[in-house]
Amino acid sequence: MRILVHDYSGHPFQAQLSRELARRGHQVVHSTCTAYVSGKGDLAGSTAGLRFVTIGDGVRLRKDAYFRRLGQETRLGLELARQVQREKPDVALLSNLPIPVLVVTAAVLKRLRIPWVLWHQDVTVVALESFAAADVARSMGMAAKVFGAGEKWSARQAAAVVVIADSFVRVHEEWGTADKVTVIPNWAPLDEIVPVSRANGWSAEHGLNDVRTLLYSGTLGLKHDPELLVRLAERLRGQGSPVRLVVVNDGPAVPVLRDAAAARGVDLTLLPFQPYERLPEVLGTGDVLVVLLDPGAGQFSVPSKTLSYLCAGRPVLGLMPADNLAARLLRQAGSAVFPPRESALDAAATWVREVLSDPALAERLGKESRALAEREFALEDCASRFEAILRTSAGGTRHRC
Repeated sequence: MRILVHDYSGHPFQAQLSRELARRGHQVVHSTCTAYVSGKGDLAGSTAGLRFVTIGDGVRLRKDAYFRRLGQETRLGLELARQVQREKPDVALLSNLPIPVLVVTAAVLKRLRIPWVLWHQDVTVVALESFAAADVARSMGMAAKVFGAGEKWSARQAAAVVVIADSFVRVHEEWGTADKVTVIPNWAPLDEIVPVSRANGWSAEHGLNDVRTLLYSGTLGLKHDPELLVRLAERLRGQGSPVRLVVVNDGPAVPVLRDAAAARGVDLTLLPFQPYERLPEVLGTGDVLVVLLDPGAGQFSVPSKTLSYLCAGRPVLGLMPADNLAARLLRQAGSAVFPPRESALDAAATWVREVLSDPALAERLGKESRALAEREFALEDCASRFEAILRTSAGGTRHRC
């Protein structure tokens, strides 16, 4: 088959799937959006049958300017649709698209009669409704209705839908699309994100070899309440276990973290997203890795950073809803999950202090994290299931290669 995979975010495991599909003999074009700022996977290299392309080059998204961003994302949808039209795939697989990009692309692909599969990573309407309930922006209530309708319409146009957790099925039952849904949990690349020594090249470069660190790496929006990280570090200092808070991120949370750390006297190292090939060293530098997830995300978001943390073989603290799939994975690995709110920080700090003061416990938790990743993240079965879905979706539209 000729397959176009578009992952708007540029995450590692989507690129790994494209490499595996190419290894199986398919001609794969892997597309990402350079305008979206996040930690990226390995989006280069010479793999037979695989080519990497982008959209959004030169575009700077204004996340805080909602109407301008709507226009930008509409144009990105048109750019992606034109890219698919040029590549003429037998089938496309679309992941992590903002709703305007998704709706525009779905409409054009419908006109072109190119079948496509929705890889549904987040139920966007749920996040927007939580924003509206929290009064983050008055416009969010109306946006939730409009975007929710667009998300549902797009799902109905897809030849098939892949969701990342059983909880998504209920949403698709409400939308009338459950009959074409397959559940395939996310994973992380075991061969790319591997455990490394706590003292490594990256930790030495940043003066962190002999410093106890609490580390967060990944996207971090204001809805996550980034100040929780600073207040957690402050609690640890109050319990007699001072740490250096290390945050690897680009975005609106950076000045919030800087100001909060200065106001509370918390040692903070702020760094931009690092090259993907350094990610094992980055994660290996954390004595404890932290995941932060907004309470409204609940069952409909699985932060990919959690999966990378498990691959890295480190103790992990989750400040997230207890019913999230990632929270269940952390508990299986023996790590800890607490609600993402101020009242839980004392208990969370106590758990971190126990890990920091007991090297044997920290080593055991790290090994359990990696062992769980090796049990759960085998690529072979996931790739076979995607391959079957793509083949069925392509149906009679396939061209001769």
